[in-house]
Amino acid sequence: MDIRTFGELIDWTRDLHQNLASCLGHCATANEEERAKALLEYLSSHEAELARIVDEFERQSARNTLETRVYDYLKHNPIETHRTCDQPYAKLDFQGIYGEVMDFHGQVMDLYKTLWEKAEIPEARELLAALLEMEQNESMRLARQIGRMDDL
Repeated sequence: MDIRTFGELIDWTRDLHQNLASCLGHCATANEEERAKALLEYLSSHEAELARIVDEFERQSARNTLETRVYDYLKHNPIETHRTCDQPYAKLDFQGIYGEVMDFHGQVMDLYKTLWEKAEIPEARELLAALLEMEQNESMRLARQIGRMDDL
């Protein structure tokens, strides 16, 4: 996707979370380890919820902010994720799945932080700060929940 505006950035991020949700859900049926299956199912629902939350940012943001150009995006390293789901998570164990998903969230946070640091328009900075805060809070919540699952 060619990202030119903050609205397109939000769409792209939402689609990344939705794609990850679908992939995790699909892989849950193919993973043979029970703990990994449970984790994949939980993560799938969590990522679908994140896609919904990110979508709300677009609904609640001012049109002029969404239409603001994102010039520095192309200079940022693209987020690496399994864009086509050929069942990569079906072959991973609990810790491998956890590491991959947390790495994904780390990349999203790095992107938001990089863009926030370079944003010159206050409304764009506010939007990126809110997206970054949401991603950080959800990552911490995810880490706590997965930590509890790992304790069982």
